[in-house]
Amino acid sequence: MTVLAAPATARPTADQAIAPRRSVSRPLLYGALVLCALLTLLPFVWVASGSLRGLDEIRSDPGAWFPHHVTLDNFTRLFRTAGFGRFLLNSVVVAGIVVAGNIVAASAAGYALAKLDFAGRRIAFGAVMAAMMVPFSTVFVTQFVLTVDLGLADTLTGIALPGVALPLSVFIMRQYAMSVPDELLEAARIDGAGEFRIFFRIFLPLAGPAVATITIMSFLSSWNNFIWPLIVAQSMDTYTLPVGLAATSQAAAHVTDYGLLLAGAIVVMLPVLVLFLFLQRYFVQGISGSGMR
Repeated sequence: MTVLAAPATARPTADQAIAPRRSVSRPLLYGALVLCALLTLLPFVWVASGSLRGLDEIRSDPGAWFPHHVTLDNFTRLFRTAGFGRFLLNSVVVAGIVVAGNIVAASAAGYALAKLDFAGRRIAFGAVMAAMMVPFSTVFVTQFVLTVDLGLADTLTGIALPGVALPLSVFIMRQYAMSVPDELLEAARIDGAGEFRIFFRIFLPLAGPAVATITIMSFLSSWNNFIWPLIVAQSMDTYTLPVGLAATSQAAAHVTDYGLLLAGAIVVMLPVLVLFLFLQRYFVQGISGSGMR
């Protein structure tokens, strides 16, 4: 008599065992990310809500999340404020100088530290790393004295000059340049290309993500800077937007006009948000390519 054996039950593979865990952990991860995003957005929601409320309503109920009566009076008064156009133009000029300087100077320094062999390269890179660790409060007196000695006090150039080659921008470009193959640059040298041509025609087009990263970071650093423009600018003609808003938001009897201040905060945030929305894909690539993860 023949006895038929029961078919052996197939054991689940490793991928099949991990799949249920992934199906459970992924919603938890997404939920945690959404919660973190909501917590991050809460201050911006309150600022946007406050900018649409009148000054009396802000003072009577400062913790309200939504306006009882929506009004654009704060923005109207902001754009009618004497000097607002000058403050905005000054911020645009200073940010343009800082961004252009970082793209050129930081890119050249990063390329040299990564791809050129010269005496003192390690010392120079160590100096860049050390500059990243030094807080601004320890050097701003020295920077101000140098700015005055150069005759750049109360000028837009004096406000922009310390930020034209940020150590962080140099570090990002150096790390990204390390990922560019040396063979590509050597082939260009064999064909007779000089270092300047290699830098502008080969390296910079390849370093688009890193350039986008330092563009956003340098623009953000310049656009939101308050302490240094406050120190260097000695007249309202050279005030940038953050300094000008702080100076003009004082109402009668030295009472802060919070409606005007919140509307100004929205105006200050918008250019940064727009710039990031256009360059976010390259920004992520630049951060991952530079090793800042």
